[in-house]
Amino acid sequence: MNEAEFDKFADEYAALHADSIAASGEGPEYFAEYKIKDIIREYKKGSISDVSCIKILDFGSGIGGSVPYVRKHIPDAQLTCLDISQRSLTIAEKRFPSLAQFVHFDGSTIPFPSDHFDIAYAMCVFHHIEHEVHISLLHELHRVLRPGGSLFIFEHNPNNPLTVRVVNSCVFDENAKLIRGSDMARQTLAVGFKQSKVRYRVFFPHFLRALRPLESVLTWLPLGGQYYAQAVK
Repeated sequence: MNEAEFDKFADEYAALHADSIAASGEGPEYFAEYKIKDIIREYKKGSISDVSCIKILDFGSGIGGSVPYVRKHIPDAQLTCLDISQRSLTIAEKRFPSLAQFVHFDGSTIPFPSDHFDIAYAMCVFHHIEHEVHISLLHELHRVLRPGGSLFIFEHNPNNPLTVRVVNSCVFDENAKLIRGSDMARQTLAVGFKQSKVRYRVFFPHFLRALRPLESVLTWLPLGGQYYAQAVK
C-alpha cells in the first residue's frame, strides 16, 4: 500500500478498524494496549529493567493508536511516530499533541541515525508492505536500533481462519498479504539480528476473557489470532 492509499483511509480509519474487529468483542484500544504491555514485559527480560527514559520508534504509527498506552505504561519514554501517510500523522498529532514526535517516512530510509532507538515496533504494518520490500525495511530497523535493542513486529496470523476472514473482509486490507511468524523471524535473522522468537497471542474473544490468563502458556501454539516476532540486535 502506498502513501495515497493510506491517506485515503486516514480520516475513517478508526471507524473502519473498529468495525473490522467487532466479532472479537473488543475495540481497537484492547489490541493496542496488549501489544504495549507485551513489549514492556519482554524488554524487561533483557539487560535493562528500567524502561522509564527509553527511546521508542512506532514504525507505521498511523493515526497514533498506541500513543496513549505508551504514555500510560512508560510515561517518560521518548516516542517517535513514523508513517508514510502525512494525513495519518496530521490526525495523530491533533489527537495527541505533544505526546510524541510525529515524523514522515519516505518509504525507504528511516530519518534517524544508526543506534538511536532502544525499541522499535510495528503493529500490523508489514502485511500492507510488498514482501519483496520487507528485507530492506528490516535492514533499516536494524540500523536505527542500538546494540541490545529490540524490534517487535506484531502481525495477523494466517494460520487462524477467523483472522483470515476478518482481513479478507476489511476494506483497508484489500491489498494485504499475510506473513507467517516463522517467516518473519527468519527474515529478521537474515538482516543481522542476533536472536528472534515468535509468540502467538489473542486466543480468546471478549466473552471468553476469563480464560485469557491461559494465554501465557499458549504462546507457542501457532493458532492465536495474532503473533509477534521479537528480534534482538
